[in-house]
Amino acid sequence: MLTPTRRQENKLYADGYTVVAGADEAGRGAWAGPIVAAAVVLPQRGPLSGIRESKQLTARAREQWYERICDLALAYQIVMIAEREIDRVGIAEANRAALRHALTELSTAPSVALVDALPIGEMDFPVQSIIKGDTAVVSIAAASILAKVARDRYMIELHRQYPRYGFDRHKGYGAAIHYERLLQYGVSPVHRRSFRPMVDMVGRSR
Repeated sequence: MLTPTRRQENKLYADGYTVVAGADEAGRGAWAGPIVAAAVVLPQRGPLSGIRESKQLTARAREQWYERICDLALAYQIVMIAEREIDRVGIAEANRAALRHALTELSTAPSVALVDALPIGEMDFPVQSIIKGDTAVVSIAAASILAKVARDRYMIELHRQYPRYGFDRHKGYGAAIHYERLLQYGVSPVHRRSFRPMVDMVGRSR
C-alpha cells in the first residue's frame, strides 16, 4: 500500500511556487447522483501522518480525516455537478469541469495545482496531472477524502428522497442490489440516463 507524501508539494515550493493545491473527484463511475470534486491547499507542515487515498480508508476513518483536513487546510472547496449536467455534457467533461471549478473557487488562489490522472485543460496557473496521484501526493489524497465524504453524505440525503434504491448502501454505484432495484422500479430522477453500462444492462433485462 502506497503512502502519500509531501515530496511533490515540497519540490514545487522549492521551485518558487507559493500556493500548491491538490484536487480529486468522487463519483465518476456511479450510476446515480452527482460527480463531486474537491480542491485543498494544505499547510507545508502539519499532522497528516497516516493519511491515505479515500478508497483505502474505512467510512469512519474518512469522516475523521474529513474533519481534520477541514480544520488544517489553508483553503478548501467542494463542488458538485448534478446528473442532468453529466447527461448533457458527458462524464469526462463533467469531471474536468468539477475539478476546474473546485480549483478556481478556492478562497486562496493556487499558483500551481496537482490533480489525479485526468488532464483538465488550461487554467490561469500550471496544472500537473499525476497518474495515481491520490496514492502518492498528500494534497490529492486529502482532496479525495473531502470529495468522497461530501458525496457519500449527499447520497444518504438522496436515500431519504428515494429510499427504494438503497443509495445509503451503495452510494449510487453499480452494486447488485442497485441493479435489482433498477429492474424493479426503473430509473429515478437522479439516475444518469446517459450512462451506457446501466442503460444497456437494464434494457437487456426488460
